Amino acid sequence: MKLFDVLIAFVALSLLLLLATALRQRWGLLRRLGLPEALVAGLLGLAIGPFSPLRLFPESVYTVWSQTPGVLINVVFASLFIGQSLPSRRVLWQRAASQTAFGMVLGFGQYLVGGLVVLVLLRPLLGTDPLLACLIEVGFEGGHGTAAGMGSAFARLGLESGEALGLAMATFGVLAGVLVGSALVVIGRRRRWLLPEPPPAAGRPGRDRETVVAPPPSAAAHSPTIDGLTLNLALIGGAIGLGVLLRQALVGLAGRLGGAEAGQLFSALPLFPLAMVGGLLVQQLLQWQGHPRLASVSAQRSIGSLAMDVLIAAAMASLNLPLVEQAWLPLLVLALAGLGWNVAVFLWLGPRLFRDAWFERAVADFGQSTGVTATGLLLLRMADPYGRSPALEAFSFKQLVFEPFLGGGLVTAFAPIALVALGLPLWTLLALALTAACLAFGARMARQLPAGSVAP
Repeated sequence: MKLFDVLIAFVALSLLLLLATALRQRWGLLRRLGLPEALVAGLLGLAIGPFSPLRLFPESVYTVWSQTPGVLINVVFASLFIGQSLPSRRVLWQRAASQTAFGMVLGFGQYLVGGLVVLVLLRPLLGTDPLLACLIEVGFEGGHGTAAGMGSAFARLGLESGEALGLAMATFGVLAGVLVGSALVVIGRRRRWLLPEPPPAAGRPGRDRETVVAPPPSAAAHSPTIDGLTLNLALIGGAIGLGVLLRQALVGLAGRLGGAEAGQLFSALPLFPLAMVGGLLVQQLLQWQGHPRLASVSAQRSIGSLAMDVLIAAAMASLNLPLVEQAWLPLLVLALAGLGWNVAVFLWLGPRLFRDAWFERAVADFGQSTGVTATGLLLLRMADPYGRSPALEAFSFKQLVFEPFLGGGLVTAFAPIALVALGLPLWTLLALALTAACLAFGARMARQLPAGSVAP
């Protein structure tokens, strides 16, 4: 593969993204479904992709597309916490405890449901690979980026179709999250589960309540000879480098303590969650040295958003349709089971866990745990257009605690390895124990925290 092939592949993806942007602006249905331009571009690319009769590009372009997600996911996760300033532990605990517990119940429960479905139904009847028990969390909670990043880990553990199935699961999740979530908002409004709308004189339409997790973006303090965006990209590169060192250390430590088999098992550990840890270390180092403004929040978000858009478009455009077709039945069963779990937790646990604005707070996590974070924010805006509830603030603070573990974090990365090491029955019991522990923690927080404690 030549560098010129990489250039042509980037040009092709750029054209697809431009076409998707134009289609989304002109076709209202795409906007109502909440489909991001990157996903639309990926679906367009799939129509002319390597498994389509309408192939437009040489094989080298599709090869670049298939390799792009595994690289860019490291950029996305490395940029998550660089430039961020965490609140005090007391404030973080008060505002994120219940919301984090709710998200953890959803996330670990997806592993539990996946394990039960594969153990009881799919494996005895269809001989399904046990690793499919991880697909619900990877596709729903993690999304397209995590599914693409976990592809190599699944392949090393013996599930070659893991990336394709994860991407298909994530696509189902985005669509189901918007459609089912919108229906829940309609039902909730009719049944008066939502906060009452303010009278016209008191309401100020179009002005949503804002929350600030990080300090406002500021220009990076840097040398006059280097651009701020270049400096922030270099910080991301340093974070990824630290992640590489951490991964090598973990693999080496596992090999020494557990032998060659353990070392080989840990070699399936993906890099991107450790790149996120590297980002935290880089930010901590900047703070220790008294140079936190070297990292720009706006620049980090722009770089991360760019990487995510290109990643999603490339991953969907290179989706291996034959592998999805071979496993469509277990994939559909798992997707429906995961969706059923999310709806059940939303309706049963939400009113019991949250002491104020339960619907608004629960619907944001429902959207994220079924589709993506943007889906959760979309549903929250539908349920709370005036920003009168504390849901947005609690949801934002919860991300700081939640993302390092589930939805593409360390738990997501280690789960397939743990499943192979423990076996599916023990792994399912472990998922049950973790789900129950998070549920008990959430119930305790609901009793201890007074109503409205998440509000500033």
